This record gives sequence, C-alpha cells and structure tokens, in this order.
Amino acid sequence: MRLASFHALGRDRIGAALGDDALIDLAEAAAAAAIGVVGGAGIGAGAVGGAALADMIALIEGGDAALGVARRAVDYALAHPGAVPRYRAGEIRWHPPVRRPSKLVCLALNNSANADRILSGPKHPASFIKGANALTGHGEPIVIKPAYGRCHPEPELALVIGRSAKEIRVADAYDHVFGYTIHNDITSPAMRREDTFHYRAIHPAKNDPSQIEYVDTWVSYPGRYKGSDTFSPLGPWLVTRDEIADPHALTVSCRHKDELVTEDSTANLFYKVPEVLAFLSQFMTLLPGDVVSMGTALKRSAPGARAVQNIELDKLGGPVSVSILGIGTLTNPVEIRPYSLEAPTRPLETPPNPQSLR
Repeated sequence: MRLASFHALGRDRIGAALGDDALIDLAEAAAAAAIGVVGGAGIGAGAVGGAALADMIALIEGGDAALGVARRAVDYALAHPGAVPRYRAGEIRWHPPVRRPSKLVCLALNNSANADRILSGPKHPASFIKGANALTGHGEPIVIKPAYGRCHPEPELALVIGRSAKEIRVADAYDHVFGYTIHNDITSPAMRREDTFHYRAIHPAKNDPSQIEYVDTWVSYPGRYKGSDTFSPLGPWLVTRDEIADPHALTVSCRHKDELVTEDSTANLFYKVPEVLAFLSQFMTLLPGDVVSMGTALKRSAPGARAVQNIELDKLGGPVSVSILGIGTLTNPVEIRPYSLEAPTRPLETPPNPQSLR
C-alpha cells in the first residue's frame, strides 16, 4: 500500500492511494465497509480499526491487525467506487507521512560512489538527529531566510520503523521496518561554517590521567544547518515494506526546476539497511514511526552536470523534486522569507590558563 497523511475538508486524515491521482481516508473507508458488509463490522474495523486509523503512528503501532484493517478498507473502496469519498491528489494539503516521529535519524556520508571525498572518518555508520520541526509535506514550501546563506537539497531514501528496535541483530533488521518514503535533507553549508568551533578540547593527559592536556579540535553541530524549520521535506507516500522487494536496487533522482541534477542508485549506499539498524539500535531505541534517512544520492546525472551542492536554493529558488523508483516524487517550492531577529554576538575571550582548570 501507498499510505499518506493529508488535510482535506477541514481536518487531518490518513489515507491510501487508489491509482495515481486519488486517495481515500482510511477511517471513512473502514466505516463504510463496516456498514456495507453483512453482519456489520465484518471488516474488523471496530475498536482496532477506529483507534489505529487515527494517525500514522497509531496505524504503525497497531501492527498486523491494524494494517489488515487498512488493506481491507482499500479493497472495499476499490470494489465499491461510490461508497467511499475520493480525494484528488492535487486538491489536498500533504503532511509528512509521519508527522511527529520521536526522531529523524540521518546517515552522514553514506554514499560509496563518493568515498574518495572522505579524508578520514569512522569505520561504522555515522548519524545525526533532526527534530520534527524540520519536517514538511509534499507541495509545502522550503522556507529559506537570507541569513541562512547557501542551501542545497540532498535526495535520500528513508525508512520508517514499524516496531521498537533495541540491540537487534542484522538478520532481524527488516522485521522492524514498516515501509519506505522519500526525504530531502536540506543543508546549509554557510550555517555549518558559522556554527563550527575550533577550540582546545580537554583530555586526560596521556602520561598522567590525573592531569589534563589540550587537543586542537574542530567540531560543528547540526542544530541550524540541518534542523531548521522545513529542512526535511518528507513523502508524499509511505510505501509499505512488502511493496519494495529490495531497498538497495532503487533509482534516486533529483531535479531542480527542469534540470536533472543527480541520478543515483541506492545500491551505492555504503552501509545498508540491516547494518544501519543493527548499529543504531545499540545506542538508541528506535520507536514505531521513527524515520531513518539512509544518506544522500550524490552521483551526477551526467559528466559536467551541476552537483547537488551547486543547487543554491537561496539564490535559485525552486521547485526541487526527488523521485525514487517504486515510491513516488516529492516536490517542494522554495519561499524566501526575511530574517527579523538581530543575531546575538559573543565577544571572544582570552583562553583560560590551564593551571586554573586543574
């Protein structure tokens, strides 16, 4: 199934695709089926269906029983075209498929097609976390303020967790996947540069752990340059796991306006879904509805074509689109808004005397 979260006729809904251009509200379809089936509630849309179809996380947490209700609701809508309202894809407001996950975990530098760019790094998946504030839906604007500086898209395959994953094995990883969606990981290198510290980190002295030593360190935190509002367009569809035979055999493309910027394959992801989930779950419990974004498709569409990093959305505007085979196309306009707050400044201070820190 292709599932979605959307707003229509004054309220938020979760739905499923009927063909390429229409959706149904799953709760409406389940209710219609319960009335239409002889004996009432024959679809199994009673207590389980009513609660599970309230929002996407509830559906995911409902497990196989809830998913069964959703599938039977879709079957009923297909078999009885006049019994269930249909909503045109172009006439609704799209939400991210999962609107408030506990976390959006993103893989960093996970594209083996660009391995030569990594001068040094960990020998395991590296990740960072975005907040739900960064999420926005298909068709909604990516908001950029002039103070953000250069901002560019990053097209990515994302998966949605179906059941809690804590210290899981590689062999069991797919059992914890509910489905797949599209993520555009908007990035501002300008804000990354502004938020990078070059400082002297304090470590225990190698020769005497009771003492300290200073180590020159560079560090940057992704709060602004990755996590600003609307920096994570997601959707439009959440495709259930059974629809994607191999998540590492999918073509990923990114277009800016009419230009094809990248056409890559998820086969080029260095760390694959099982390794990523097994590794992450050793450190953080992944909860139903959590989103894991697998890393950016960066391969240029053709020799001499512009790189993704050269699509300066702050100057060029939008729209920008990401398409993944079997999942769909996520498209967002770009809206430039003024920055009204004068940024605070912190005067540089004289580094402390090491003796004063002992």
